[in-house]
Amino acid sequence: MLIAFSVAPTVAADDTGSVSDAVARAIRIVRDSGLPHRTDAMFTTIEGEWDQCMAVVKACCDVLAETSPRIGLVLKADIRAGFSGELDGKLERLEDALARQADA
Repeated sequence: MLIAFSVAPTVAADDTGSVSDAVARAIRIVRDSGLPHRTDAMFTTIEGEWDQCMAVVKACCDVLAETSPRIGLVLKADIRAGFSGELDGKLERLEDALARQADA
């Protein structure tokens, strides 16, 4: 499965409004998990089995809860049994489709 998620404290640590230090603590958990992952400006996507992915999401929420009274979590999952390597596979199929359209 693929899970795209965004987790952040709802209260910034200082008056700048930045939550990047808190988000970095969560991303460290993702990177240390060993699961395939990709982070962009809005979401982090991880790939693995249900229990693996949900454990990572929970750990990310838990680490933020250590310093924030409230956490926001947005999560989207692509649950497709029997498939792996989809973190890259879906993008490769999209690029192939775009190339075919450009050639038509």
